Amino acid sequence: MTTEFMKELLSKDEKITVEYKLCQHGIQNDVYETVCSFSNRYGGYIIMGVENDGTPVGIRRNLAGDMKKNFVNELNNPNKMSPTLYLSIEEFIYEEKLLLWVYVPPTSTVVKCSGRIYDRNEDGDMDITDSPIQLQNMYNRKSGTYAEHKIFPYVTTDDLRMDLMCRVRKLARSKDQDHPWLEMSDEEILRSAGLWEKDFSSGIQGYNLAGVLLLGKDEVIRSCCPGYITDAIYRVDNVDRYDDRLQVATNLIESYDLLMAFVAKHTSDKFCLINNVNTSIRGIIAREVIANILVHRDYGSAYPAKVIIEKNWLRTENWCIPRRHGNIMSDEFTPYPKNPLIQQFFANIGRTETIGSGVRNLYKYTPIYSDGGKPELVEDDVFRITIPLNRAAVDEANAQGTLSDREQQIYDMICENRHLSVEQVMAELDISRAAVFGIYGKIKRVTGAVYDEKAAAWVLPQ
Repeated sequence: MTTEFMKELLSKDEKITVEYKLCQHGIQNDVYETVCSFSNRYGGYIIMGVENDGTPVGIRRNLAGDMKKNFVNELNNPNKMSPTLYLSIEEFIYEEKLLLWVYVPPTSTVVKCSGRIYDRNEDGDMDITDSPIQLQNMYNRKSGTYAEHKIFPYVTTDDLRMDLMCRVRKLARSKDQDHPWLEMSDEEILRSAGLWEKDFSSGIQGYNLAGVLLLGKDEVIRSCCPGYITDAIYRVDNVDRYDDRLQVATNLIESYDLLMAFVAKHTSDKFCLINNVNTSIRGIIAREVIANILVHRDYGSAYPAKVIIEKNWLRTENWCIPRRHGNIMSDEFTPYPKNPLIQQFFANIGRTETIGSGVRNLYKYTPIYSDGGKPELVEDDVFRITIPLNRAAVDEANAQGTLSDREQQIYDMICENRHLSVEQVMAELDISRAAVFGIYGKIKRVTGAVYDEKAAAWVLPQ
C-alpha cells in the first residue's frame, strides 16, 4: 500500500470494490458482511477508521492489536464465516492517522456470514439469502469461473490421504497456536476449508477438485485431473535436455515439499538478517515461486507446470486464467487469486501469506539474493516467473534491457504507425515472421509497449 494509492481509495467514495468503516470501538459486525459480499462478487478494499464520505479519523492505537487478532479469529470461525477465510488486516499511517485496511479477494465458492449470503451492489451489501433468482445467478457465476469448484460426488474419505490431516494440524499450529482447526475433526476441517460443498443449482454434493488436489491419493488425482503434473528440470551442463529431472504428480501438500527440495538441491543458499534473525533468502524466494505454480495455476488445462533451473536463472511457468496481461510490478499489482480455496488452505498451514505478499517478497528479496537483479513476472495465458540467481544473470539481463539498432528501428516504426503489421515489417526490412515476433517480444519487455489484439494497434507507455 502506498500513500498515493490510499489517497485514491479515499477520494472516490464507496463503490462496488471499496468500503469505509468507522470502527471506533472495535470491529463492527457489518465489516464481516462486507467481507462476505466482496468475496461473493469482485473482491475489494475495506478501510477502517474512515467516515462514510472518505474522511480519515483514525483508529485508537490501543485497540489496533486486538482488532487485528479478533478479525482473524472471526474469519476462521466456521460459525461466523463459511467457508472460513484467511485474511489479515494491515496498518497504514495516513495524514498522521492510523488506518486499518484489508484486501478481500473474490472466492470460488459462495461465502456465508452467520448463515446469511451477501452480495455487493454498488456501495452496499445486500442480503440475498431469501432471493432465489439472485442466489441462482451467484452460484452460476461461481461455478463457471474456477476449475477447483468442480464436485466429484463419488469421491469419499477413502479416496483421500486422511493420514496427512495430522500433519495439516501441526502446520496450522505452527502458524497459529490457537488455530480453530486444532479443535475440529478431520471432516469438519475439510468442510470448514470449503473442500466439501453442495451445488445448489444441481443438488450435486461432495468433495471438489480443490480437496482432491490437496489431499487425494495419486490414482484419484490422475482420474479427476489427468493433466495435472509439475515438471522440475535442472539444466546446466546438458542444455539440450537436462541434468536432473523430477516429475511431480502427487497431492499438493507433498508436491510443495518435493519441489522445494529440488530447488534447494540445485541452487546455492544465502543468508541475511531479517529482524535480527538469520534467514534463508533462497527459501523465501523458492517458497513464493513454488506456491505460485501450485496455488494459482489453471487446473482445467492439461498444460504442465514447469520449474526450470539453469546456470544463472530460475524460471517457472504454468497455465492460468489471466486477469490482466503483461508484466506485474510490485507497486501496481492488484491481487486476484486463481484458486481461492487452495490458496486459503495453503495460507492456513503457512505455505502462503496474504494475497499479493508473494509478489512483494520477490521484488524485495531477489535483488539481495542476485546482487542487484529484479524478478520478472508476466501474466498471460501462460504465467511466467523469471528469477536471476547471480550477478552473471543481472549482467545478462542488463544487456537484454537495451534495443539494438534494428530493434530500435522497428520500435520507431511502431511509434510512427500504431497499426504497423508484421507483414509491413517483413517487407520493409526483409526479415522472417519469426524474427519479427522475436523482436516484438523484446520491444515489449524493454519499452513496456503492449499490442492490443482487439484494436489491432500498439499501446505505447506514457
